[in-house]
Amino acid sequence: MRIEILDEPELEFGGGQRHVDPRFGISAYGPADLGDKDAPTKIRLGLVGSREQIDGIRRWIERCRRLIAVEDKRHPHLFPAFPGCTPSTGLCTTLYLAASKCRQLPDEALRRIGNLRGELAVQAAVALYLDELRALAEDGQVNTILVAWPEAIHSVLDTRPAGRQRSSRRTGHPLPKANFHDLLKARALPLGIPLQIIQRSTWDEYAPPPLKRSPQDEACRAWNLHIAMYYKASGIPWRMRRETRVPHSCYMGLSFYRPAASDDLIKAVGHIIDGRREGLIAHGGTAYIRDKDGQPHMPAADARELMMTALTEYQREQHSPPARLAIHKSSCFTDEETEGFTAAANERDIPALDMVWLERSENTMIFRPGTAPPLRGTFMTLCPSEHLIYTTGSTDFYSAYPGSYTPRPLGLRPAQMTVSPRALGIEMLTLSKMNWNHSRLDGKLPVTLQSADQAAQILRFCDPDQDLGSRYAQYM
Repeated sequence: MRIEILDEPELEFGGGQRHVDPRFGISAYGPADLGDKDAPTKIRLGLVGSREQIDGIRRWIERCRRLIAVEDKRHPHLFPAFPGCTPSTGLCTTLYLAASKCRQLPDEALRRIGNLRGELAVQAAVALYLDELRALAEDGQVNTILVAWPEAIHSVLDTRPAGRQRSSRRTGHPLPKANFHDLLKARALPLGIPLQIIQRSTWDEYAPPPLKRSPQDEACRAWNLHIAMYYKASGIPWRMRRETRVPHSCYMGLSFYRPAASDDLIKAVGHIIDGRREGLIAHGGTAYIRDKDGQPHMPAADARELMMTALTEYQREQHSPPARLAIHKSSCFTDEETEGFTAAANERDIPALDMVWLERSENTMIFRPGTAPPLRGTFMTLCPSEHLIYTTGSTDFYSAYPGSYTPRPLGLRPAQMTVSPRALGIEMLTLSKMNWNHSRLDGKLPVTLQSADQAAQILRFCDPDQDLGSRYAQYM
């Protein structure tokens, strides 16, 4: 048994400069693609909502052009000010929202939705919003569309009492509950434009946060929204640091879902990323539930098919294969899966293939003297095939623990590994900072698995013959 505290990985920002924290790196050096010909210097937004929501969101976006200070001075690294959003500050871009790109929803239509119950309300709200989204997407003059949350409905709209949840007639498994966020994004995939669904608590200081979420200060809300908008407009807020002597690696997370339209089928989805450009979503392959562990697994042919699809998308965008591919999933790798992934790597001449099972509910825990949780970056080797890493915990740069609950480590169970266990731990720490929907150092999962799970939630509601986009920005 061995324990080590790994250094906080640095990220890359404008001019190749480095910093451990996304917000401080952007404030000091600008986004990673600063000066690139494709960097978005003006982000054209669309907006769909009620008249009152449109007015409030437009005012808040204008406010975010200027510095937003913070009141909590005790932890200046945990709660930094938002520097504003102008061509010369922060992300060095401008969020532009023309009046003609604001689509106001009729009050009477919103009232009718409020009178419906359960999934009927979801379906009606999605249909109402989709009409306006199509109108905005037709002229091709917006980079992304803000969608004000329909306050007439709740976030989860299944009103059946416990024990009466709708189930499949053939398998007995519960069918997915419709919710506005996932269903709208699924139906909007053919439009090819990323959506950002925005809650009132983001732009209205006096609105309570959504259920089970903690309130955030205004600067933090501004950071999160603007970073997401920059990425969805094809910008790169920050990059993974690349060592010149290390082979070019890319990473793929795997997740599984049961489509609402085919409840006896389990599908696989992968998110492939190299940490320097936009991530891509790969669809394909089926899975089955293995009796031994109750987890979804793929036959060899389906594992090969999904990986070939992912590598085809990757090479189409990057014009060359990676020198190393690391696959992450939240269940163990079976012999069939190993066979299929290895076959695809051999066909695409990828010399190094890693396969790592990430155990989300690791039972082993570490305790420090006193009450402070373990440090983020605490890495422990239990045996050659079992390791753990604290991706959440007390953070030196913040001089605090930013979480609300006792942190638990992420278990690492390599099925095949071409790097050292220590290098694997550093990768997990770095990939936990690559979620462009979040700007702090307290993401537990690596972006590979987190984003594959997010895509799976949306893909549940896609029609079998629907056009599915490969840009992760459409699922984020």
